[in-house]
Order: sequence, then structure tokens, then C-alpha cells
Amino acid sequence: MTDPNRREPQGFEPLEPAVPLTTSQDSPRTMAQDPTQRPGWERATLEKLAFASLNEQKATRRWKTFVRLGWLAFFVFLAWFAFSRSTPSTAKTTAHTAVVEIKGEIANGGDASAEFVIAAMKTAFEDEGAKGVVLLINSSGGSPVQAGIINDEIKRLKAKHKKPVYAVVEETCASAAYYIAAAADKIFVDKASIVGSIGVLMDGFGFTGVMEKVGVERRLLTAGENKGFLDPFSPMNDAQRAHAQSMLNQIHTQFINVVKTGRGDRLKLDTPGLFSGLFWSGEQAVEFGLADQLGNVDFVAREVIKAEEVIDYTRRDNVAEKLAKKFGAAMGAASVSALKTSPALR
Repeated sequence: MTDPNRREPQGFEPLEPAVPLTTSQDSPRTMAQDPTQRPGWERATLEKLAFASLNEQKATRRWKTFVRLGWLAFFVFLAWFAFSRSTPSTAKTTAHTAVVEIKGEIANGGDASAEFVIAAMKTAFEDEGAKGVVLLINSSGGSPVQAGIINDEIKRLKAKHKKPVYAVVEETCASAAYYIAAAADKIFVDKASIVGSIGVLMDGFGFTGVMEKVGVERRLLTAGENKGFLDPFSPMNDAQRAHAQSMLNQIHTQFINVVKTGRGDRLKLDTPGLFSGLFWSGEQAVEFGLADQLGNVDFVAREVIKAEEVIDYTRRDNVAEKLAKKFGAAMGAASVSALKTSPALR
């Protein structure tokens, strides 16, 4: 027992707890504020982390599957459109004028390629409702090979189906575009159209002088003394220049013969510079016999073919095909870049 009359030594204070002891009534409140006071909290935390990790992995797998399915659907879409090119139906239709556009550069793989133009012309000629075919031209030229193929096919289809073909020029019908127009029965132009440019060119650049000034050495290895012919970083000798000029003259002669055959007696052969590569306005072209008269598509359909309804047969790339071509071009460029240091037969 403690003596009530006992006195503690001076300076001595009885020990008192700084924090009141927690009573059993405060235990639930404390555990709610601090989960680590609960029994088995470590296991519960590990379970939560494990489930969170599993959910994250599931979400990642779902996203990867979605992306893969998306790409698969995209390529299936491209393939479907590539094999289902939209062309006008070959079913019998009412009387109309068939139009095939030749616009932009005449080149393999382009909208004005021989492949596309000929496919559209065949469909137009085979349609019994088409009373005539109009080639709507707006092009400054391109490949003489593509133009020659189209020119030959126009003549073949005219003879086979006994239908007239008319060329209608919008802004420009020059070089390879005029090569094509020469096969038409008549050529209609606007008075301000640009027509002609009956010539052939081969262009490029030469950097040999610049390389000498800068101090750059060209290292070109070839098998055959002319394999580096037209290389812009190597000099051109007289023999190579003569060979190129001979080739251009030959193609130019072919072009002239096609124009003379197509235009016949309408062509004013005494026109100065007619086959020199010069071009003229539509009004001058009519005067020199390069064109027949002024007129547009509606005029030809109404007054010449006598079928006012106009149906466009032009074969065009759809969106999917354009994307596929761009994707293929990018892949091709990457392949060439990777292999450009290797010897090649070109």
C-alpha cells in the first residue's frame, strides 16, 4: 500500500504516459484509420496487387487483339476493293454519249495510263447505248509508249464496233496527249486551249563541274563502257550523245507519222514549226489543221453524236487502291534504299 503521508523527494515527478492508453472502445476506430493494424492486412494487399496486375495484362491482350483485328480488316478491305474495281455496267442502256477522261500525266500506273484508259474505252464501246465515245483530254503529255498503246487501241475499237470517237480538249492537249488525240475522228478545242508540242525530249542534269569545284570524286563501277550512260555525275562523250539523239529522232519520226496518218489532208503541212515541238492556241490549231473546230463535251454530245445524256466511263483508283499504292511505293523505296549498294541490271 502507498502511504498517503509519504512525500516524494524534491524534483521528482511521478511518471505519467505522454499518450493516453488506447481503450478497447477506440480499437475499431484506430484500425479503420490504419489498415495495417488489422489482422492479415499483408495478404489482402498482395491479393489486390495480384488482381490489379492480372486485369492490366488482360486489358493489354485485349488491346493487342483489337489492333491486330483492325489491321486485318483494313487489308481485307484493300484486297476486296482491288479485285472489285468499279466500272460502268455493260448492260444495255438508253442512248447516250460515253466520256472517258484523260487527265494529268500519261504514265504507267497513273490515272491516265494505257491500262485505265483502254479498260474504260472497252466498256464504253461494248455498251450498245453508247452512240459515240468522247475522249475528254486535259494533259501536257507523258510517255510515248503509253500514248502509242492507247492510239492503237482506239483505231482497233473503232473498226470493231463501228462507233465514232471524238477528242475534246479542255486546257491542254500537248505532246503524248496529242499523240492520243490524233487517232480520233475529230478534235474539238476551246479557242484558248494549248494544242500541239509534237516533239520528243529526254532531260536530266550534269554535276561534273560542280563536283570538280567541290572536290568530290565520282566512283562508278560498270561492266560495259556505256552502262553509266546518262549518269548525271559522269561526263557524256560524243558517241553517247549521238546515240541518244538518234533514238529521239526515231521516236519523233514515229510521232509525226501518227499525226499525219490521223489528221490526213486536214493537216497544213506548210505550217512553219509544225513538228518542231511548238504549241498553239486552240484557234490556231483549227487554222493549221491540228484540230477541227471549237466545241466542248455538251456541244459534241448534243450536235455531233445526237445523244445529250452523258455517262462517264473513266476508270479511277478508289480510296483503298490509292492507299495500297502509296503503301507499296513506300515499301519499294525502302527496299531500293536497302539494296542500292548492290550491282544491278537496269
